[in-house]
Amino acid sequence: MSRRAASGFTLLELLVVLVIIGLLVAFVGPNFFKHVGKSEVKAAKAQIKALEDALDQYRLDVGRYPTSEQGLDALNAQPSGETRWQGPYLAKAVPKDPWGNAYVYAAPGEHGEYDLQSLGKDGQPGGQGEAADIGNWQQ
Repeated sequence: MSRRAASGFTLLELLVVLVIIGLLVAFVGPNFFKHVGKSEVKAAKAQIKALEDALDQYRLDVGRYPTSEQGLDALNAQPSGETRWQGPYLAKAVPKDPWGNAYVYAAPGEHGEYDLQSLGKDGQPGGQGEAADIGNWQQ
């Protein structure tokens, strides 16, 4: 066997491998990132459910949900004048949504006793797909 044949890959072989890798990335990449977006929506729904449970426990102790002014911070720190508060109702601080934005809480709400929502990936009201709002009344 000659020394040249045993020395390694040719430039053409390397280019073919790079083209194959590029095609795989082009086809697999978008599907992968589509699933990442779906998992963020699922995570937001799970966090909203956990916050709903904490809000329900707050209501059992205090007799009502926190006001809009008290907000979700009332789940971790006793609001002034709340003598029946038995918290904290969350093990950790109130989480941000999966896109790093604060959850929007309003009591009374337009859809029930309170509204709790994530504004989605864009952080703006409305939107489609990953940018769509996710609210406790939608679950």
